[in-house]
Amino acid sequence: MTPPSGVKSWGEKGICLRFVVTGEWDRNRLLQVVVVLYCTFVALLWATNWMLYFDSMDLTTASVVEHYLGNEEEFRSPRTYRGLLELAHSHLFAMGMLMMVLTHLVLFVPLRSGLKITMIVVPFLSVLVSEGAGWLVRWGGAGFAWTKIAGILLLQGSLAALVVVALWSVFAGEQGQSYTGTSGEEWNEEDWD
Repeated sequence: MTPPSGVKSWGEKGICLRFVVTGEWDRNRLLQVVVVLYCTFVALLWATNWMLYFDSMDLTTASVVEHYLGNEEEFRSPRTYRGLLELAHSHLFAMGMLMMVLTHLVLFVPLRSGLKITMIVVPFLSVLVSEGAGWLVRWGGAGFAWTKIAGILLLQGSLAALVVVALWSVFAGEQGQSYTGTSGEEWNEEDWD
């Protein structure tokens, strides 16, 4: 038996994983549960990102400079090479995995290709800007403080947009019609047998 048009191959035991190919989030309740629970955890991460950021800085360049270059009056030392390296080591892996999962979901959402590309590339770049900004401020000078502010705003905006799009794809319903050109009533289950 050959797979339907647009499906490269059948899954294990002849089962076609059509929700991945056709975007039928509304036909797979377990996938919906997984996506919603994952988005819940990402939303909590988003909130704690803000809390951590505002615990040590605000959206002014002066606060960013003080955070990375220290403050002699308050006996705050500048960030060390080792401290920034350890932070980057854990963040780059964790944020890379987070962005891979979130942007992977965008592939299966019925959006224009240009918008999908933007929603995939910008989040990865925002992580690099946000992580690299501390290094730039510490060793490049206070003039780079704006990059940390831009990085956190871009990162948080990207995370929020990805979560909203993922949740929209789960709850919008009738995602299959965006891929097949049919409405829900015209869908023929036998086409997949």
